[in-house]
Amino acid sequence: NAMKETSQTNRNIMSIIAIVIGLAMAYLIPFLVQTSLERVLVNLSAHIKAGNPSFSSGLPMFDLFYSAWRALIFVGGAGLIVISQEIRKGSEWTFPLALSLFALPSIGGFFMFLPYVSWVPGFPLPMVIAFIGLIGYWAFIFLHHGTKAQKWTRLAALTFIGMLTTHAFTIGIGAQRTMATRPGHPMYPDFTWWLFRWAGEVNWVAVIFLFMSIPLLAMGKRRGWWMAVISSIAILMINVPTQFIRTKTLDYFYGALLAIGVLIFTLVPYFKKQLLEEKSPEA
Repeated sequence: NAMKETSQTNRNIMSIIAIVIGLAMAYLIPFLVQTSLERVLVNLSAHIKAGNPSFSSGLPMFDLFYSAWRALIFVGGAGLIVISQEIRKGSEWTFPLALSLFALPSIGGFFMFLPYVSWVPGFPLPMVIAFIGLIGYWAFIFLHHGTKAQKWTRLAALTFIGMLTTHAFTIGIGAQRTMATRPGHPMYPDFTWWLFRWAGEVNWVAVIFLFMSIPLLAMGKRRGWWMAVISSIAILMINVPTQFIRTKTLDYFYGALLAIGVLIFTLVPYFKKQLLEEKSPEA
């Protein structure tokens, strides 16, 4: 039991981090989400009025998904507070669960950050949301029992998986937004349009398996390794051809780069050995 082998001091620190970040996720982040959302709605409305009517589908989508992430993050925060005492006692199941809960503000925050890159000026508040989660995510990886090599490999692999999850989720949102205002809606003008939806929804399916791989890989389970590898390869298989066919932005290219990052830290034999070091029963 690696949690039992983690020193009591470290477990006490982990327990306090879970409570503090859990409270921030429940009672600070919801206000940050609302402020971020309102800035997005104001600036996106201005962008639409300035002669970009195709962006009007973004208003209901951001309204829905910022609020959905806020609810997920709130419940995650409640979860961290509830399990904090079990973390202190060294229950093994708390480590993978806590990492999954810390991943919620990290993934959600980076998704909320993307409109700030495109058309929202000023300080990107969602970065604060993302880093609140990342502080917990990284702290737990380093405080948990393991060799230096294991911790650094876990940090790299799990951070890349989180980044790819955010990116794939956002690509799916972009595809839905574009489909809603496509020319000749509800018909499809040509292949390049339904390719959008195909790529977006393949990325969404990958999001589910990438997120599920986080707790499993944290425990060194082969199932988690397979989930991460299959999702990353699926993203490469759809993003690379999509990037060549729809070359207006580099979004699909960036997704492919993140997928390659995940594959480097899972497929290279040295890293694979570090990730799966704790022999799981199915290994």
